[in-house]
Amino acid sequence: MRIKFIIFLVPTIFFSVAAVAQKIDRSEVKPAMTEFWDNEPEVVTPGETYGAPPSDAIILFDGTDFSEWLSKDGGEVEWALDEGAMTVNPGKGYISTKKKFGSIQLHIEWRAPADNNKEGQAGGNSGIFLMERYEVQVLNSHENRTYSNGQAASVYKQYSPMVNASRPKGEWQTYDIIFTAPTFKKNGAVENKAKLTVIHNGIVVQNAVELDGSTVYKGTPYYIPHGEAPIMLQDHGDLVSFRNIWVRALR
Repeated sequence: MRIKFIIFLVPTIFFSVAAVAQKIDRSEVKPAMTEFWDNEPEVVTPGETYGAPPSDAIILFDGTDFSEWLSKDGGEVEWALDEGAMTVNPGKGYISTKKKFGSIQLHIEWRAPADNNKEGQAGGNSGIFLMERYEVQVLNSHENRTYSNGQAASVYKQYSPMVNASRPKGEWQTYDIIFTAPTFKKNGAVENKAKLTVIHNGIVVQNAVELDGSTVYKGTPYYIPHGEAPIMLQDHGDLVSFRNIWVRALR
């Protein structure tokens, strides 16, 4: 008897919901009732070409100087500057932005050295650290196999890219990154995890993935409460170059 009762009840429920929906009177509902006119969006002028900064962008590197950057010890940057690009000076350490950021849209272009014949993780290795702790990997991943969550455009040791969109070493590559900063409760517990979207050479390879914490080389990631922090570029000992770096703060 129980089985028969369930079979009889389910169609009745669906019929009742449908009947209620049909009885809703929409005669007094006007289109204007669901139109928003307050808080008109700010006008932002797009860049003239792909990768060009929009009008509200903060220019972090235009190829002329290191005015927006500091070395790991807070002094002047000792990386090379040539032909509109900055290049890692092995042994001189990470560099970081003078400004601190939370949620952002970041555009950055990078190039693994053409004459680097090393393989795996030695193939033109660097990294982009958002808020100084969440790393998007930079690596020559064109015909260069390594662990998938450590190749180019991976969220290092957390998420492999959905596809490998890498150009050959020696060619310029682009990352467009949308980063949502984590939030924390008063007791330090995570309220909302950080999220990352990465577009590599125009192809979505990370789609709003939730991070389990800061990047760690050994072990599992974890969160420590923090506020806004600089963007860092990694010195991993390889002659990786960067250019055309700009950022938009997201509300």
